[in-house]
Amino acid sequence: MYDIEARHIIEALRSGIPSRAVGQYFSEARPKIMKEICDRLDMVCEQGKSNGMIITGKYGEGKTHLLNTVFNLAHSNNMVVSYLSLSKETPMDKLYLVYQKIMQNTYLPKRRQPGFMHELEKISAGSPAANEMLLYSAKQLETDKLYYLFRSYLNTEDSDEKFLLQADLEGDFIANAPLKKIYRRIFNHPVKYNVNFTKTKHCGDYFSFMSHLFTQMGYHGWVILIDEAELMGRLGKKARLNAYRSMARFLLPDRCPEATFSIFALSASYIEDVIEGKHEYENLEAVYPQEQEPACTVLDLLTKAPQLLPLTKNEINEILYKIQDFHGKAYKWTPNLSLDSLVEATQSGGYLLRTKIRAAIGFLEQLYQYGKAGKTTINELGEESFEEDVPALDD
Repeated sequence: MYDIEARHIIEALRSGIPSRAVGQYFSEARPKIMKEICDRLDMVCEQGKSNGMIITGKYGEGKTHLLNTVFNLAHSNNMVVSYLSLSKETPMDKLYLVYQKIMQNTYLPKRRQPGFMHELEKISAGSPAANEMLLYSAKQLETDKLYYLFRSYLNTEDSDEKFLLQADLEGDFIANAPLKKIYRRIFNHPVKYNVNFTKTKHCGDYFSFMSHLFTQMGYHGWVILIDEAELMGRLGKKARLNAYRSMARFLLPDRCPEATFSIFALSASYIEDVIEGKHEYENLEAVYPQEQEPACTVLDLLTKAPQLLPLTKNEINEILYKIQDFHGKAYKWTPNLSLDSLVEATQSGGYLLRTKIRAAIGFLEQLYQYGKAGKTTINELGEESFEEDVPALDD
């Protein structure tokens, strides 16, 4: 009988596809940065103190794997986790699109599939949790739209209305007019916002609301993991500066939602290619001469962000030993070779950790199928570049 979990691990490593399972079983490397992350998670869980950090690394050196390791660690601490990769459809300068994508990729502890609305449906009107959320949304946010929306959600018996209100909480924002109509129908009372809500200006209210909601549900905090942040470098000048402003909501303690911890992962070349190459500090001074903060602080954090160093020889050997063990379990055989032989076989895999792993699996595959293995080679991969094929357009 094959070990299904072990086979999943091997197939994920072979393909290079990021996997939460791989992050769970291969989590011993880079103890220094993992110790820092664990300490920050403990601060969120025990004290509710929010903060964030940025990590950089070369292509194939394990940034996404590190995020998957943190994903599992956060779930073991009873924390909600959201995982997002930035893309052209989800640019960092448009926070309302980021919120929508984050909501689509939010995982409750011990859940393999994203989603949290089934837990929200357990909160009934008049319950302590409902009253707390209504008080919070009425008094603690920049606008009071979410007070009217959440109160309507708790009290409506119309399935269509409930669906619209639920979709709003998940990032498909309902217009102000239909929300006011729903509220007036339920409570026979007009809606009068203290500040007129617009998603481009007030989306931060939704992050604050959700973080408070997760703590009221009994979770110890909210971890937000944002990968491929180097794609900000392909935005236009003004859009990049606005993206740094958006990042501040996840990184600076005085701007973060309560009980949250966020990590941005991006290429180590971002500093040279974008911050220095595109003169970001000069751009900021020219575009926002009177309002350089918080973008300037975020640029400082990006410049000083720790870089993932290549794994040590011992760390690589531990990974290869585990791969050999998992391959044996996956295909029900006992690889008859020394660790030194496997290490030697990976030398043809180049300098990237990802290609070394593929070389090791390819070597084991040949031994498993043919009883012997020849030499395999992997072409050198090109480094990332932020040169654009077409001129970037500012908003």
